[in-house]
Amino acid sequence: MKVLKFGGSSVANSENIKKVLSIVEKASKSTKIAVVVSAFGKTTNALIEGANLAASKNEDYKTVFKKIENLHFDILRELVLEENISEIKNYVQELLDHLETIYEGCYLLQELTPKTLATISSFGELLSSSIIAKAASLSFETEYKDSRELIIASDNYLNATVNFAETNKNIATYFDGNQKQVTLLPGFVANTFEGKTTTLGRGGSDYTAAIIAAAVNAEELQIWTDVSGMFTANPSVVKQAFPIPHISYHEAMELSHFGAKVIYPPTIQPVLKKEIPIWIKNTFKPEEEGTLIAKETSNKKPVKGISHIENITLITLEGSGMVGIPGFSKRLFEAISFHNINIILITQASSELSICIGIADEDAQKAKAVIDETFEFEIEKQKVNPVKLEQDLCIIALVGDNMKNHQGLSGQMFSSLGKNNVNIRAIAQGSTEKNISAVINKSDAKKALNTLHEQFFEEKIKQINLFVTGVGNVGERFLAQLEQQKKHLKQHLKLKIRVIGLSNSRKMFFDEKGIDLKNWKELLENGEQTSLEKFFNKTKECNLRNSVFVDNTANQAVSEVYENYLRQSIGVVTCNKIACASLLDNYKTLKEVSRKYNAPFLFETNVGAGLPIIDTLKNLINSGDRVHKIQAVLSGSLNFVFNNFSENSTFHDVVEQAQKEGYTEPDPKIDLSGVDVARKILILARESGYDLELSDISKNAFLPEESLKTKNNDDFYASLTKNEAHFQQIFKEANDKNCRLKYVAEFADGKANVGLQHIPSNHPFYNLDGSDNIVLFFTDRYPENPLIIKGAGAGADVTASGIFADIIRTTK
Repeated sequence: MKVLKFGGSSVANSENIKKVLSIVEKASKSTKIAVVVSAFGKTTNALIEGANLAASKNEDYKTVFKKIENLHFDILRELVLEENISEIKNYVQELLDHLETIYEGCYLLQELTPKTLATISSFGELLSSSIIAKAASLSFETEYKDSRELIIASDNYLNATVNFAETNKNIATYFDGNQKQVTLLPGFVANTFEGKTTTLGRGGSDYTAAIIAAAVNAEELQIWTDVSGMFTANPSVVKQAFPIPHISYHEAMELSHFGAKVIYPPTIQPVLKKEIPIWIKNTFKPEEEGTLIAKETSNKKPVKGISHIENITLITLEGSGMVGIPGFSKRLFEAISFHNINIILITQASSELSICIGIADEDAQKAKAVIDETFEFEIEKQKVNPVKLEQDLCIIALVGDNMKNHQGLSGQMFSSLGKNNVNIRAIAQGSTEKNISAVINKSDAKKALNTLHEQFFEEKIKQINLFVTGVGNVGERFLAQLEQQKKHLKQHLKLKIRVIGLSNSRKMFFDEKGIDLKNWKELLENGEQTSLEKFFNKTKECNLRNSVFVDNTANQAVSEVYENYLRQSIGVVTCNKIACASLLDNYKTLKEVSRKYNAPFLFETNVGAGLPIIDTLKNLINSGDRVHKIQAVLSGSLNFVFNNFSENSTFHDVVEQAQKEGYTEPDPKIDLSGVDVARKILILARESGYDLELSDISKNAFLPEESLKTKNNDDFYASLTKNEAHFQQIFKEANDKNCRLKYVAEFADGKANVGLQHIPSNHPFYNLDGSDNIVLFFTDRYPENPLIIKGAGAGADVTASGIFADIIRTTK
């Protein structure tokens, strides 16, 4: 014999019930079955709502009752043809008339006792089971049996204790004499010894099914619900979660206690001693395997699932007067227990200075008052501090029978959470090591669950979540590269990089599932109005693991918000040089905040676009080398300009060409004034360990004063045309000496300068073509023959590739 239980979602409407009947009919062909059903979806909540309204003298209870009545008659008419409906229709009407009478009594008396509420709550299962039993009997052999005639329980009406001696005898006797292939019963309800209706509390229908399964020594218990088994994590929070094929009783109880609502812990108790297997199956996808719960499991993975409980309050009792004094814990737990407050988590330091307990938020104030009263004397004498409450918390838990046989699981758990700025308030782990629990902020639950699921269950594919501002030349090329390389990243680097937020100067668009990069322009154009503050707040609200803010602009205001992101443990990747070339204190603050909050701050493209200049310099410094001198051509745009400028061209036209091809900043004066190069050599000096300000760098300007004072690009280009003779003279002076013009940055002896130089033919810079950059590092290890890095140092594509490389570096 098998026992099948169908939950509220499985019997929410006539269409779902037809699926249930199909499953039952198929199962009954091979063995006798008992079918336990819940109330139609949401009916129990509606029944309780109506009761509370009636007791508070609110006539809206009549509206609630009418909805309940209409729901049941609608489903009855959809399941049972008119010629077969009269008898069951009369029975349903009798139940509803009885319910209405009880509501009227509550309204008149303005009273709702636990006994009355239990009676009202029972109507959901009594109505649903009678209707479904009638519909089933029209298709296959079915007998209806009221569970109250079998299950005897206490008069704790809302959470009754079952008398198993009497109950098991009743069930065994009934089924021994029952010849019908299918027996259909209501869940949740029972009778007291006096014959009064009582209920089995939360998860009561599951409990009913388990009681029956244990009493008849069933072959198996099947729990049919709206998901395909117990999942590795809550699939509504962790999209990558998947069903667990096989799990032990103890693992299932741990997961269900910690919020996995597929089953409830009491459900397992009756079948556990009998070692009756439990199947969790999906009513809407009956062909899927589901989860088998049994005594032992062949799945030896150390962690079977991750679960969590929300709305937790952490209560801390602490004080020096607790140390070495027996009985403190006993007094605490007795006081809590006496007031029916359930303790979910306990932790105590070995110093005995404090005891922490986790309880439901709804019990917090009552618990505080109880504990303060219990320890009133010690608090008055300042031996113990008044109770401290911390709210808006949740508990996350790793669960698995085999965790005790694997070292380092706690370390992996806490390390992965720490890297994502998830602060742990308390920890609890039993000596059996089947559960490791941690209390965290409720707002971090989603991020924590996804982080742990990635760590313990997913193929080692790391998900990076990007928030990108700036979609001009560099930003557009970056997004194109990202879309092009996504398959390669997943296959070869085990990386999944998603763009969650995008913004330009006007609009922003967010999608927590990942923005479709094939049509990002349209999505962004139809996005909402943006600002730096709104974009940051939205990014923070997403609270996703492995988050990175990407700045593809040259905007000072954007550079000023980096610290906000870093303090939220959101990494920053930028090609914007302004932050790293800002005041030294700000540069140091950003580096320090990056270290403190474990948030990468990477800016390789600040110098040399896609060239590995900063990364190479960091490796030199980290390995103990010291930089003495740097010589470099660091402006791809200036190199392009002076490589193409001659007596046969105009300076204006060459600069304009450089801007069109993406080699200059949007404001080309930044490049030509030497400010951009000064920033770059400053960054290299700082990364070498020297404390310099931008004002310390000597700049030998070649632009006329008139050009430097222009306020916009039109005026700037006009000034270049006006001063063409000046530029031709500069070219002639170099050409007459058989030299080439290069804008060179130098750093030596703690000082730096930038300026236009005449480079002779025997110099390494002479043959630097196009927009290439070159850097010479003279160090302890490279004193005479410098370490040379050379290559394309400007352009949207190479800069975008440098941004891309930095994002990959964040994963390490």
